[in-house]
Amino acid sequence: MRVIIQRVKNAQVIIDKSEKRTVKSGLLVFLGIEAADDASDVEWLVNKILNLRIFNDENEIMNYSLLDSEGGLMVISQFTIMAFTKKGNRPSYIRAAKHEHAFPLYELFLATAKMKLGKKVISGTFGANMEVSLINDGPVTIQIDSKNKE
Repeated sequence: MRVIIQRVKNAQVIIDKSEKRTVKSGLLVFLGIEAADDASDVEWLVNKILNLRIFNDENEIMNYSLLDSEGGLMVISQFTIMAFTKKGNRPSYIRAAKHEHAFPLYELFLATAKMKLGKKVISGTFGANMEVSLINDGPVTIQIDSKNKE
């Protein structure tokens, strides 16, 4: 499982050019799921994201987590994060999980995040055409791969 996390002042997703969902200050997480992922990847990654100390404290030092800051969380499924670009110029998505494997893990990710965060998690719609806009705060952008736990 791979994520790209962006600390945002606000973020918005428009789904199929009609439905709009927004989050104020918090995190926007782009989530990619690979065929080798399972529930243990979800548990580890949600804990890592919610406890990542990337919000400023009173001294403007990144010392608070999303849990500390009480910010919002938006999660967008994005299989292109699983792109393999080593050979040639056309990305390969061979590692990306098929719908029947990815969708339950995506839903588990959302449910786990909601339970641990203690509030609603804003999300896109799995597999839908979406337009995402954001104002990155910092900018702070972090990439994490559950298969590379450094």
